[in-house]
Amino acid sequence: MKHLFHFERRHQPLASPERFSSRILQNASWALGTIVVALAIGMAGYMGFEAMGFIDAFANAAMILSGMGPLTPLHTDGGKIFAGVYAIFCGLLIFGVAGLILAPVFHRILHSFHVADDDAKN
Repeated sequence: MKHLFHFERRHQPLASPERFSSRILQNASWALGTIVVALAIGMAGYMGFEAMGFIDAFANAAMILSGMGPLTPLHTDGGKIFAGVYAIFCGLLIFGVAGLILAPVFHRILHSFHVADDDAKN
């Protein structure tokens, strides 16, 4: 994770298209890994609190992770509390994952303004 946000500095030239593509792929890989871990947490919670099978736990966790809501009615108090906390966590995670994926794009756009300013001064 050391090089996750390792971008060029203000006075350095714009990264090559290959380097930019590599950054997007790397950040997308981190985002996918984060989503898989969050999905596993949700599945474990549904399997533990609601005694759901693997497929039902996957479907419910995936639906909450995507912002759709659960498929199966919840029967235990622990399951309801878990689902609420998991839904809040997933709602915030969406913003984090989107920021992680789009960070190289935003940096490239903002960095291009600095490169243009430096070229205008010369």
